[in-house]
Amino acid sequence: MELPFRKYSTSAQRFILLVLAVMVMGLIPLYHPLNWYPGDLVTRNPSEISPKYHAEEQKIDNKEPETCDIFSGKWVWNPVAPYYTNMTCTEIHEHQNCLKYGRPDSDFLKWRWKPNGCELPIFNPFQFLDVVRNKSLAVIGDSVARNQMQSLICLLSRVEYPVDVSDKPDQSFKKYKYTTYNFTLAIYWSPFLVSTKEADADGPCHTGLYNLYLDEADEKWTTQIEGYDYIILNAGHWFARCSVYFENNQRVGCRYCGLPNVTEIPLPYAYQRAFRTTLKAINNLENFKGVAILRTFAPSHYEGGDWNKGGDCVRTRPYSSNETALEGQSLEQYRIQVEEFKAAENEGKMKGKRFRLLDTTQAMLLRPDGHPSKYGHWPNENVVNDCVHWCLPGPIDSWADFLFRMFKMEGIRSLEKKLQ
Repeated sequence: MELPFRKYSTSAQRFILLVLAVMVMGLIPLYHPLNWYPGDLVTRNPSEISPKYHAEEQKIDNKEPETCDIFSGKWVWNPVAPYYTNMTCTEIHEHQNCLKYGRPDSDFLKWRWKPNGCELPIFNPFQFLDVVRNKSLAVIGDSVARNQMQSLICLLSRVEYPVDVSDKPDQSFKKYKYTTYNFTLAIYWSPFLVSTKEADADGPCHTGLYNLYLDEADEKWTTQIEGYDYIILNAGHWFARCSVYFENNQRVGCRYCGLPNVTEIPLPYAYQRAFRTTLKAINNLENFKGVAILRTFAPSHYEGGDWNKGGDCVRTRPYSSNETALEGQSLEQYRIQVEEFKAAENEGKMKGKRFRLLDTTQAMLLRPDGHPSKYGHWPNENVVNDCVHWCLPGPIDSWADFLFRMFKMEGIRSLEKKLQ
């Protein structure tokens, strides 16, 4: 049926569109008043409920401009956080369970991200699940991607725990269903995003030697995503591992592979080729109609040595923006991601593809206090300090704030398109 808007003027159409958008986004809080957060909606451990959300911090400002850069800002004190604990969420992996393993400080839990030019509402699980009702989200990448998915599951546990509907028991490829909302959440393990073969489980770096086929996107995810409404892609830290690089099935070089007569190639070369291949693959997937989100690099925070040479992350407060800067390898990886994203986005517009950037880099650069360090294992275990992943609960929970805002904006764009 044709929409009855053509008889109105352009200005009238815009006014009607604005009113409808505000009404649609405003209906969600009406259905789920923020002071109605009943503890019995948690399906496990009902006696151990995270602190209640404060309604004054949860209101959605429908007047916020879409042009606000939510990724530039600072961390501000948030005394009501965290919104779950390691006792109320069962999806926290041991290595990120910092409270269980005795981390003595807790201030790292009590910060929220404040954009410079606007407000970013704290994640509301009821509203989020309403927005993603009848939709699906796949997270693709490395263990930080898994870290993000577990954070999201923990935040949503205030409302509902998902049912595991995975096709196989492999923990690297999990699929969950929020049955009340018909929302599917999945994880696809692909730490390089491109086709990979482990050539040596140990290798010269003692972390494995990998053959990377830089011009072939990993079929483990490319063959699975066409039905998803949203996908989030990321890759980063694994590119520091010893690898041999292939293009057109020909060996073109390597990184610290120790093989005779093989050219040493710097990490940025492989990183750029991998992201170019990945984003091109999405543009070439004719049946993928969803939104492709590139999540940018989250820097590690080793100080006093590398990860395998005694480096650690012992700070207990965020940096302010003038205390640190993105530099070196992290800066180069971030630059490559943004550059390849823009190129893919421009190409995708001609094909009707939608690309979005989840730019977590600045926010996470300022959080040296959010890593497990030695609090992801017992003291007698011979495990290196972890300054790559993020404690749960912890700063990575803010990614859900970003994601919720992005999904809401996507809904408004979709409504605008229908009314054109």
